[in-house]
Amino acid sequence: MTPESLNVQVDLAPNLSVTLETGCLAKQADGAVVVRVGDTMVLCTAVVSSRVRAGMSYFPLVVDYREKFASGGKIPGGFFKKEGRSNDKEILTSRLVDRAIRPLFPSGFRNDVQIIGSVVSADGENDGDMLVGNGASAALLLAGAPFDGPIAEVRVGRINGEFIINPSISALEGSDFNLVVAGKLDSLMMVEGQMDEVSEEHIVDALELAHAAIRKICQAQLDLLEAWQAQQGPAEPKAYMLEMPADELIARVDGLIGQRVAEHIRAPYEKMAFYGGLRNLEAEAVTELTGEDVDENDVRTAAGIVSKRIMREMVLADRCRIDGRRPDEVRPIWCSAGYLPRVHGSAVFTRGETQVLASATLGTNRDQQLIDQVFVHEDKRFFLHYEFPPYCTGEVKMLRGPSRREVGHGMLAERALVPMIPTEEEFPYTIRINADVLESNGSSSMASVCAGSLALMDAGVPLKKAVAGVAMGMISDGTRHVVLTDILGTEDHLGDMDFKVTGTREGITACQMDIKISGLSRSLMLEALYQAREARHHILDHMDAELSAARDGMSPYAPRLTVIQIDVEQIGAVIGPGGKVIRGIQAETGCSIDVDERDGFGFVTIAATDKTQADQAIEIIRSLVVQPEVGAEYEGVVRSILDVGAVVEILPGKDGLVHKSELSWDYVTDPKSVVQVGDKIKVIVTEIRDRGRLRLSHKATLPRPANLPKGPRRPPRGRGGRSPRRDGSRPPRRDGWRPSHRDGSRPPRPHRSRKPGK
Repeated sequence: MTPESLNVQVDLAPNLSVTLETGCLAKQADGAVVVRVGDTMVLCTAVVSSRVRAGMSYFPLVVDYREKFASGGKIPGGFFKKEGRSNDKEILTSRLVDRAIRPLFPSGFRNDVQIIGSVVSADGENDGDMLVGNGASAALLLAGAPFDGPIAEVRVGRINGEFIINPSISALEGSDFNLVVAGKLDSLMMVEGQMDEVSEEHIVDALELAHAAIRKICQAQLDLLEAWQAQQGPAEPKAYMLEMPADELIARVDGLIGQRVAEHIRAPYEKMAFYGGLRNLEAEAVTELTGEDVDENDVRTAAGIVSKRIMREMVLADRCRIDGRRPDEVRPIWCSAGYLPRVHGSAVFTRGETQVLASATLGTNRDQQLIDQVFVHEDKRFFLHYEFPPYCTGEVKMLRGPSRREVGHGMLAERALVPMIPTEEEFPYTIRINADVLESNGSSSMASVCAGSLALMDAGVPLKKAVAGVAMGMISDGTRHVVLTDILGTEDHLGDMDFKVTGTREGITACQMDIKISGLSRSLMLEALYQAREARHHILDHMDAELSAARDGMSPYAPRLTVIQIDVEQIGAVIGPGGKVIRGIQAETGCSIDVDERDGFGFVTIAATDKTQADQAIEIIRSLVVQPEVGAEYEGVVRSILDVGAVVEILPGKDGLVHKSELSWDYVTDPKSVVQVGDKIKVIVTEIRDRGRLRLSHKATLPRPANLPKGPRRPPRGRGGRSPRRDGSRPPRRDGWRPSHRDGSRPPRPHRSRKPGK
């Protein structure tokens, strides 16, 4: 029996509708919703634990988005034919959902919450990453979680100047906007995206359009919840307890250390001393108040609440920050390009107590990263890897693989630089940036953008323009607000907004925003963006003073690439049977050679650090693709000798026959009397026959003997010993030869009787 299900549909555009369905699949989860656009379907489930794990001091929310290859009718590549660990896109999509949902749970909530979004059907045009956030929100509502939702997520593109909600994958290729926005009915929660040097006003216009679509999807979730409760009855809310200190304890802690916290945060700032002082005051409160009726963790939490309140009030009342800066002031900057001697390009960028060392490495197209996913299959030629080792914050931790945070920060920095990377035709290198955070006190991802831009120019990459980034913050109590430039890690924690903006002097290339308050107005958003633009220009001034454009030359350790365009039909000649020819060239010259086909043409890329080797490889490849011409002279090598003449190779893989009559002006009986195998001789192409067979002449390259009579030679004697007459005709044969008719038939042979005995 088919289970009864409920569904609601919301139209976002004339040809774009989103359908939410529940009651059919995964009914043992606390909440399960299938979201569908076109033929792409994502199953989203939510489960909320009924108890808190012992010792849990944070909200254990886990979001996992997975793309099943079977959903698109594909089998995973590689040796293991099943899905493995999450790829970068799945991690980034999971983070988009997590960042939008996590702030909407109450402070002190410690129950485990797990959200899983699985792509179960993929049509190749509608990406599943914009469906999982909507399904996760609806599943949490159905589960009865203490969730201040619903939220919805949409993507905004812009094609030919027109904004589009949730553009298809193919349409997004022609868009200069790729902005993901999450929000509630009354506010935005999260923004992330990549743009091609757009203005601040266009960013705000895109956010307003996105919020209109978000409201429709949020209302559809509420309609689904109402219909579900009408069918199943109201669901009991999940029981939970908040791990928060009592108001009385917070007041006692404030009275004990509040005044000294205020004095401490106004002292000259240095990160380690600042946090050390706060820890000492916290420890004093713990020693003073911990007893039989007070928990130590509650005292520490109360001390953090007091410190946060005092710091926020100092910024709002005095417009002074904990390190003494003005709200719009950038920390001191120091940068150096070419810091590492053996890498292809490098730079150190330091802003305050945040420092990043970036190195740029250039490679060939065989170094490109193959992206094999359900919705994307491409070769990626530029990538940035961000690393955040524990020593950058003075901590001790085990080194593992990249965390979700590292993947997210690296992708933000990569997106910031992508619009300025030259095309493959302009710069045929694969480019990798390593951004290693050496010190961290806020905005390490933005420092990675600045260091990466300088490292690329130091490597000789012709960037269209330099790119810089800055992290903005905001503190607001509903009536007062202060926008902060270049925020510290502490200001990120105590503030109400974290807004990272990257770009050139002309426009924005990427952004990422997390908002903790409602009602962010257009004017307030523009204020933050304009303040970020001023800071970005200030940072670019410092970068330009160090290195304002790409260096003319590249590092002597970087490979020099030469690209030769050939006809598609000539690719086989360069590669050879089983790759024999190209492997031979690489072994002979020491170069790295790649051959690929693009847009109906063949491209041969030669990579070498030695110019002599590169020139040798270029000469060999050009000779492989040159087509012989009748009348052209070549120097060839005798490869073999036959009875009728010699086989001479004039170009690699191209040889022809020099008949023995064409070896010399003298009469030649044995070709070996004129040439030997391995001899180099000059020849002229006299004829190109069918299937490319060549007829060559060595005699034509030799001077004509003086005693040789000029004019046409006497025609050879005909068959049967008949000599031609003066008028060119031939006498009749006397051996029974019969002329053929015009149609090819022959007259009957005359009857001859045999004489006896013969």
